[in-house]
Amino acid sequence: MENEIMNSCKELKLRETAKFLKKHDNYIILTHCSPDGDTLGAGYALFYGLKEIGKIAAVICADVIPGKYGYFVHETDDVPMENATVVAVDVASKSLLGDLEEQFGDIVDLCIDHHISNQKFAKNLYLDAKASATCEIIYELLEEMDVNINTNAANAMYTGIATDTGCFKYSNVTAKTHIIASKLFEFDIMPAEINKIMFDTKSRRLLELERMVLDTAEYHFDNRCILLSVTEDMQIKTGCSGSELESIAVISRSVEGVICGISIKQTDSDTFKVSLRTYPPLDASEICKELGGGGHTAAAGATVKGTLDEVKARIIAVVKKKMEEIDAGISSSK
Repeated sequence: MENEIMNSCKELKLRETAKFLKKHDNYIILTHCSPDGDTLGAGYALFYGLKEIGKIAAVICADVIPGKYGYFVHETDDVPMENATVVAVDVASKSLLGDLEEQFGDIVDLCIDHHISNQKFAKNLYLDAKASATCEIIYELLEEMDVNINTNAANAMYTGIATDTGCFKYSNVTAKTHIIASKLFEFDIMPAEINKIMFDTKSRRLLELERMVLDTAEYHFDNRCILLSVTEDMQIKTGCSGSELESIAVISRSVEGVICGISIKQTDSDTFKVSLRTYPPLDASEICKELGGGGHTAAAGATVKGTLDEVKARIIAVVKKKMEEIDAGISSSK
């Protein structure tokens, strides 16, 4: 069944996608669950762009949108389902729609994404795997559509690009990334404030959770791999959950000598969200693909079921295989 869905997906070019968006009138824009800056930035920038050309659009997320995005997240339209064109942004698979999957998973008319692991679940797909963020793509689409970009849209796109590049320090940054970011400065954005909110501000409860997590840190493969766990009990004790936990993945990639950072976050009694951050020659997307997920070369994720110990063992087994392949390759090249 999955292959049938993938085979029915039509891949579009930039100009074709722009024409598609101009053609229809009423849009429901879907972001992925556990929303981050890129999916929200892309969704709301597209919303503001469509409004500029007289369209009606709603932005919908399965989860509560964190208040920190309030500088560009505002009320959208009420769009009836019967007249709606459904667009998903930064959504690599329909399972990432969360609680919205049952309602929308099989009726997405267009997906706009930058994940090479995209499962091609939509009827139409515009995929640019070289883009650092989906917000890069949205900027190019709005330009192609000759849309007036307002400050809300510009702030949204800057947020998506900044967060998906780690404030322009990850390997996914290209010359185009900097060019687009510089163009966004023309629209009276607030980069210093955005960067402070996204990268330099933590609640006291998050600091307490990070302390608990670091106490659980496990090192593997000659200290080249770190594994951090966020249990349900930790979340209850500190009151931290959802998007607040994004910083744990950042910690995992910042330890000296580590080329594989693993963070495991419990989302249900037997369900864990796994986030991988890797450095060459490890490929995070290859590892997560074996766990049923996907993503990018340096950052990927998956959802794994089982007890905490079972999930750890499964992940470590996959990473071990990749580490051994790397070590074997290094030995043979000497």
